[in-house]
Amino acid sequence: MKILNTGMIAMTGLLSVGTASQQSAIAMEKAKTSNPNIIVFFCDDMGYGDIGTFGHPTIRTPNLDRMAEEGQRWTSFYAAAPVCTPSRAGLITGRLPIRSGMCSEKKRVLFPDSKGGLIPYEITIASMLKNAGYSTTCIGKWHLGDQPQFLPNAHGFDYYFGIPYSNDMDRVDGPDYHDACMHPKIDYFNVPLMRNPEVIERPADQNTITKRYTEEAIKFISQKRDNPFFLYLAHSMAHVPLFRSKDFANKSLRGIYGDVVEELDWSMGEILDKLRETGLDKNTLVIFTSDNGPWTIFNENGGSAGLLKGGKGSTYEGGMREPTIFWWPGKLKHTVIMDCASTLDLFPTFCSLADLKVPSDRIYDGYDLSPLMFGTGKSKRDVIFYSRDTEVFAVRKGDYKVHFKTQDGYGQDKPVIENPPLLYNINVDPSEKYNIAEKHPEVIAEMRKILERHQASVVQVENQLEK
Repeated sequence: MKILNTGMIAMTGLLSVGTASQQSAIAMEKAKTSNPNIIVFFCDDMGYGDIGTFGHPTIRTPNLDRMAEEGQRWTSFYAAAPVCTPSRAGLITGRLPIRSGMCSEKKRVLFPDSKGGLIPYEITIASMLKNAGYSTTCIGKWHLGDQPQFLPNAHGFDYYFGIPYSNDMDRVDGPDYHDACMHPKIDYFNVPLMRNPEVIERPADQNTITKRYTEEAIKFISQKRDNPFFLYLAHSMAHVPLFRSKDFANKSLRGIYGDVVEELDWSMGEILDKLRETGLDKNTLVIFTSDNGPWTIFNENGGSAGLLKGGKGSTYEGGMREPTIFWWPGKLKHTVIMDCASTLDLFPTFCSLADLKVPSDRIYDGYDLSPLMFGTGKSKRDVIFYSRDTEVFAVRKGDYKVHFKTQDGYGQDKPVIENPPLLYNINVDPSEKYNIAEKHPEVIAEMRKILERHQASVVQVENQLEK
């Protein structure tokens, strides 16, 4: 654990007075001696091809584009799972969701009537960073259990403001589900907006939800800038039903989905501007990514995986490979990083940045990305497991990806057992078009062994989604 020098604490207290330049200078001096602030900006259902810097031709994302130009664009960065609940469990714990009972064949995610959630003995990023003196807040979508014992305040977060599950839940009125999502109204979805354990608005006014999340994030940064902080900003958008504020309505060439993404880009811009204004940019790591791929069954109201195959719910690249940017001025060299990485890696990476040791009493599935981020070495990650619910359907190692089973994200009742398995060189063929299994049977054999070793490491725990 790092202990801040008492003289430095006294000095940083002056941040509330003086000129902007003096405040910036003081904050920069503080940055030399304290743990870094950490912000994870986590979108919902955003596809690999949905922002300008990752190739979208008609969605304007100037703030994210600038962020990538100043920071690092990670082109092989994966979510822990292709749907919401298990993906978020993987990020927040650094463990594959099957290890915490946060995935299921019967219910792919938690629902408002679910009795389970992220169990108390799981250690989160927030609870770890509190050990290093961090202030912690969760703003936005949680989706790891809406009962008191599962909410963010029970998992290391000092403060919570947001919707506890997906914004398409709590249907109470209007047309059928699909039509309600395609032509939404606030009253169709009786989702609660919470501040800590208290419901403060129901139904939440989702037209203003992105702006209000952003305002809460700015307030947190302003209040906690004298001490290291962790901000987990998990936006409810761009999950259907799509909502955006009046300032962004009918502005994008891409339609309502583009409006939503452009407002998310605005949100990121507001946060980066606040960091620059306060001088905290030099001591803050900001990571932008998404929980899974685009929900393509909603057509124009869903996003795009770009050149990648598939989308949300599937173990094709489009289901789990996410547009990702790392930003930390003065610390991270501007580059494009093509090495494999995962949201599972954030837990050990943040522990490393805060001089904390990863607990040794359980299996972790992430690797410290610090050498890769800072250009001092390689990541230890060489394998990605693509799980659909509780079962691994595909494995990537290095250049190659093997599909043992395939199934569309939605609309296909049963998986196809691939015999022989499908094999792709995922660097040459990220669209997974050209099966080269006949040329490399030795690669498939190696992948089988990797999968068998992984399966042997999984200990059965109580399933939280089936309660």
